[in-house]
Amino acid sequence: MSIWTDLKEFFFPRLCLACGKKLHPSEEVVCFSCMSKLPHTHLLNTPGNEMEKLFWGRIPVERASSLFYYSRDGRVAQILAGMKYHGRKDVCFRMGQMMADELRTSGFFHGVDSLVPVPLHPKRLRQRGYNQSEWLAEGISSRTGIQICKNVLCRQRNNPTQTHKSAFERWLNAEHLFGLTVYSESLKGKHIILIDDVLTTGATLEACAEALSEIEHIRISILTLAWTK
Repeated sequence: MSIWTDLKEFFFPRLCLACGKKLHPSEEVVCFSCMSKLPHTHLLNTPGNEMEKLFWGRIPVERASSLFYYSRDGRVAQILAGMKYHGRKDVCFRMGQMMADELRTSGFFHGVDSLVPVPLHPKRLRQRGYNQSEWLAEGISSRTGIQICKNVLCRQRNNPTQTHKSAFERWLNAEHLFGLTVYSESLKGKHIILIDDVLTTGATLEACAEALSEIEHIRISILTLAWTK
C-alpha cells in the first residue's frame, strides 16, 4: 500500500459492517469471518420455493428468491442499517453484486429484460439522498448486464415506515401505494425483476406488482437481499 493509503486507513479505518472490526485490505464491507456466518437462504432458482409460495394466491410471480435470512439483531440487520441509514451506497452496490453472483448460475436471470427497484417517495429520497433498492439493482446490473428501469413506478404517498407494524397494518399501509408512469408502456410483454432490500410480509412488493400487472403481458419475478421468514 502507498503512504497515502496507510494514512487513510489510520485516520479513517474501514470497519466490518457486521461486527465493527477493522477490515483487512483484501476484505470488502464485511470481514471474512462474518461473511462465512451470514445466513444464506439457498433458495436460488428453486421453483415453488417457500418465498415464492408466500405470493401464491396474491400476485402471479414467475420466480422469487432472497440471498439472506433476516433477524432483528443479526449480522444482516447491521448490513441493512448501514445501507439505509448511514449513507453506504457502496454497501448496497456490493450486496447487489453478491446477489447476482450467487444466482447467475442458477438461471434466475435467464430471459429477464429489466430490473425494477422499489421506488422511494421523493421526500424520503431527498432525506436519504439515494434509494438503497436502486443501488442493489446497480450492483446486480454490473454483473448481469440487465438494464434498470427506475422510472416506471412511482410512490403515490409518503407512507409511514412498515417497522413494528402487524401484517394487516403493513397491508393497509401499502394498499394502492404505487402507480405507473408514462414510461411503463416500455415494459409491455417484458419479464422484469422487482428489487427490494428486505421482504417481511410482502405487502410492499405486492403493491408494486399490482400496479405493474396493469401493463399488458408483463411477467414479474421478485428478488430481495434479505427475507424475514
